[in-house]
Amino acid sequence: MSLRKILWLMMLVLVLGLLLVACAGEGGTDTNANQSDEGDDDVSSEDVEASGSSDQNLIIAVPAELSSLSAHGSNDVPSGNVRANIYETLITLDADGNPQPNLATEWSQVDDTTWEFMIREGVTFHDGSELNAEVVKANFDRLMDPDIGSQGASIVSAIESVEVTGDYTVQVKLQFAFAPILNHLAHNNTALMSSEVIQADAEGVESGDEVDQYINSNPIGTGPFMFEAYTPGDQITLMRNEDYWNEAPDLESITFRTIPETGTRLAELETGAVHIVDAIEADNINRVEEIENASVLQQSSTSLNFIAYNTQVEPLNDERVRRAISMAIDKSQIIDGIYGGTSIPATGPIPPGVLGYDDSIEGLDFDVEGAKALLEEAGYGDGFEISLKTNSDNSQRMNMATYVESALSSLNITVKIEAMEFGAFIEDAASGQTEMFILGWSTPTMDGDYSTYQLFHSDNHGMAGNMTFFDDAEVDEILDEARREGDLDTRVQLYSEASEMLIQKSPMMFVNHTEFLLGVNDSVQGFSVSGNGYYLFGDTSIE
Repeated sequence: MSLRKILWLMMLVLVLGLLLVACAGEGGTDTNANQSDEGDDDVSSEDVEASGSSDQNLIIAVPAELSSLSAHGSNDVPSGNVRANIYETLITLDADGNPQPNLATEWSQVDDTTWEFMIREGVTFHDGSELNAEVVKANFDRLMDPDIGSQGASIVSAIESVEVTGDYTVQVKLQFAFAPILNHLAHNNTALMSSEVIQADAEGVESGDEVDQYINSNPIGTGPFMFEAYTPGDQITLMRNEDYWNEAPDLESITFRTIPETGTRLAELETGAVHIVDAIEADNINRVEEIENASVLQQSSTSLNFIAYNTQVEPLNDERVRRAISMAIDKSQIIDGIYGGTSIPATGPIPPGVLGYDDSIEGLDFDVEGAKALLEEAGYGDGFEISLKTNSDNSQRMNMATYVESALSSLNITVKIEAMEFGAFIEDAASGQTEMFILGWSTPTMDGDYSTYQLFHSDNHGMAGNMTFFDDAEVDEILDEARREGDLDTRVQLYSEASEMLIQKSPMMFVNHTEFLLGVNDSVQGFSVSGNGYYLFGDTSIE
């Protein structure tokens, strides 16, 4: 064949290829058409904007800024949602809360206080270093180090030590028999970081840096996505890990955009600037459903919303006062009026679906007259003034605060609402600089120990979870016994007893268990949210 004919055939193939790409846009199913800079009439500008430079670059709008990129850093959902894609834990949980292999392939119980784990071979971190038993030990030693001061240290407080027994085997030695140990090892604070970044962070601390300072700029894990770029207050981008040990994700990148205002997040979904919007709130369900190419994702959760009392300050150090405030608040007004009926009333601290939940437990009744009598008995019949703090970027909590202000006026209690940035608010609550506050808690371990021990045991005052600074020897004793008890039925009964006591002692008012509400572009397939609020991108793609 002559050179001229060969060139002619090559040009013909090229032209036909371009025609096929252009025609694909007419059906609206070939997302490659969205990459065109020319603006085909059949491809909207919104589609182009949301898909970015590639059809597998997902953008999600979130309401709150993350606090830490270190696996041993903060224990909040915004941070966990990002970190869950960078780092991985030894164990993961299925939808029913049953432990499943992850970076540990198998495990066995040697005796009451010793567990042995086989570490998955052939796994590398994003920096190319190898996962082995020594790396596992280095991570747990750091997590438990009091000089590090990790918020997640309480998750592994039952662990005495982690010992290397082979290149890919470790033994976890417990201080006592600890029933939920496997579930706790699925918590995101136990995720594994590269030993190189752990060492670099330690060297930075020796030179005067803050703990986690190096890691926050260089988060290195084994997960399906790798850190790419972060602009604090704006967005963070993760890129696909092409060398991921498990099945690589379809998505090439995930960008988390921080947009505190709900209306602004929804507008971005309407224009196609983002694929997913978190926390759309119940009164915006119809707005999302009216978007031609979007729908509402509604899923149950293991979360708890509560109104908390600092039990160490007057007059909240009197349980009669705390109980009276709880009785004067009609939670149905909150659930129906603020959450649009998209949640269920909470009676105690343990959410449905979590081990230890008891649906026979009854919470405090709404009873204003009974509340007045309790206040009179406690010596506060004339009322008092009190502050109520919450985070300003959560409009539902702000609306709840406004309702509480109105409801407590029936008891002659004057409420001063203080709206704060989330990080500053958490610092205030953890340091005891509150009187009343509104916050939430999820149970990622799916075990009642995390719903109760973390929130109410006297060992966990402050950032570990007990921000009400509740201190009750009887409750402590029951919670200690429940986490050591090997018999499942006995454990469940102990959590029922603890829940009943906490309802009466009222360190907080248990308001509701919410549902997750997100707006999702119809091009997004396979996306979901776990019960603990973490986004599941493993099977997600954009079509």
